[in-house]
Amino acid sequence: MKTILVAGGAGYIGSHMVALLVEKGYDVVVVDNLCTGHWQAVKGAKLRVGDLRDGNFLDQVFSEFPIDGVINFAAYSLVGESVTNPLKYYGNNVAGSQSMLTAMKNHGVKKIVFSSTAATYGEPEKQPIEETDRTEPTNPYGATKLAIEGMLKWCDRAYGIKYAALRYFNAAGANTEVGIGEDHNPESHLIPIVLQAALGKRDHVGIFGDDYPTPDGTCVRDYIHVRDLASAHLLALEYLDKGGESGSFNLGNGTGYSVKEIIDTARKVTGKAIPATVEPRRAGDPSVLIASNKKAQEVLGWKPERGLEQIISDAWTWHSSHPDGYGK
Repeated sequence: MKTILVAGGAGYIGSHMVALLVEKGYDVVVVDNLCTGHWQAVKGAKLRVGDLRDGNFLDQVFSEFPIDGVINFAAYSLVGESVTNPLKYYGNNVAGSQSMLTAMKNHGVKKIVFSSTAATYGEPEKQPIEETDRTEPTNPYGATKLAIEGMLKWCDRAYGIKYAALRYFNAAGANTEVGIGEDHNPESHLIPIVLQAALGKRDHVGIFGDDYPTPDGTCVRDYIHVRDLASAHLLALEYLDKGGESGSFNLGNGTGYSVKEIIDTARKVTGKAIPATVEPRRAGDPSVLIASNKKAQEVLGWKPERGLEQIISDAWTWHSSHPDGYGK
């Protein structure tokens, strides 16, 4: 297995995947429409700009390169927007994956690692969350990812396309060695928002509720370094290449950190005051979301290596050297 197609490889997590594959000696082809991705983030790979929903474009890419496996990150991922515009999310996420699977079937490519999400679970029944727990998404974003997981299952049965669906919790951090990091517009993720406040680009961080049933009253989430996330995708690809069975896997640290803990750690790492203000709760925010990563450890041989302080330290290196993101 030598040539890997990374869909959405100009995005935040995708670009870190590309960097790891290049480091490990793979030939990498990126397809991205650059709607939310950044061409500057693609290091050492061939970039083809186009939309996954364009079957002719994908046919050209699969004909041009001897693709051995696919990693698919391409998706819209703003939960709030998915609620107000569900057709945009179904039209892009589900249709794009259908088009990719069609191209794979037509070109005889039998391995795909799919970027799924913890949002497939909805309101969890228990903590930590396991892969066998109920999946009832509470937003269209999570519903589109679950629909794609269903499509993968049936494509495995019908066409023998093997898959690993990786359900992420909260990705964060940066790759300081190759100079890539997180640049979303608008930014909706907590750690970059906190670091923007440290840089003076925001006047404060909003804490949405401090009366949750958690140790300090703020929501608890499972954060994972983006480089650990990339490592899991490579292990999943290698697992499928060795004949592993298709399945879904949680990717998280297995440890939760509260909003206040994130802010306090960022204050320590940056040496900045970082003003924070308690604001009303947001609708639909569960108090705690933590992954069980036991299956990924046992089946893929994966475990995260980087803790919260390194996540924030690496992210701070990126944001302080790229205060306006890529190419600005």
